[in-house]
Amino acid sequence: MATSTSDKERAKQRIADAKAKAKADRKAAKERKRNSTDPKDMGTLRQIYQAYKLTKEQDPAVTWLLLAAFLLPIVIGVVVGILINQWIWLLIMGIMVGLILAMLVLLWRVKAATYKRYEGMAGSSEVALQMLDKKKWSHTPAIAATRHQDVVHRAVGRGGIVLVGEGDQNRVRQMLNSEVKKHEKFADGVIITTFVVGDKEGQVPLNKLAGQINKLPKMLEKYQVSEVNQRLKAIDAMRPVAPIPKGPVPTSMKGARRQMRGR
Repeated sequence: MATSTSDKERAKQRIADAKAKAKADRKAAKERKRNSTDPKDMGTLRQIYQAYKLTKEQDPAVTWLLLAAFLLPIVIGVVVGILINQWIWLLIMGIMVGLILAMLVLLWRVKAATYKRYEGMAGSSEVALQMLDKKKWSHTPAIAATRHQDVVHRAVGRGGIVLVGEGDQNRVRQMLNSEVKKHEKFADGVIITTFVVGDKEGQVPLNKLAGQINKLPKMLEKYQVSEVNQRLKAIDAMRPVAPIPKGPVPTSMKGARRQMRGR
């Protein structure tokens, strides 16, 4: 009888220990998420706040722009509502429009601040490639690089193959020509477009790169894009490891941008 009682007590203790451990694990996970900078660990509001905070560092005027975008529809709604004796409904509508407009302004300023923050850094073109619609384009950063921090990135979509170079103009041009020849062996006639990022003649500014890529005419069907990506894996499999790290990835801004798109 004593043995049976002892077994029950041990079983109760094991259950209590398991519950305590589970509670501690939940508390640790909650604390980790609270201190994490990974957008996957953040809620929507926290992602938006992080995007605002990072943007304000580069663009102090963003606060006033957001306030103006939010308040202007409200003021217009109230004024018009008073004139037509429907101010309550127009106030509510003004608040809704103000929130949407403020989000659009924040997204606009986030992009501008992101480009400004990373402009001139090695691998900065990856920031622009991150802005591309993931449903239309896939990209591979730093497919080729030199010890001088000259880099070539690649994007593949319905506009074909895009090679983006950054660094010393002469070295980058040579790298792009070499990469074009390598890709032509596996591209099977797919158009290859090249860009050099920079502010000199013949170059594309960082903040305009994504727009230039998006303007490329559609030349491939979706299934062809998948086939091209598969063939290009043969090139990547033969490459040595790039001598410099991949470019900067603004994870907080990326997460906020995904939330604002409703993804």
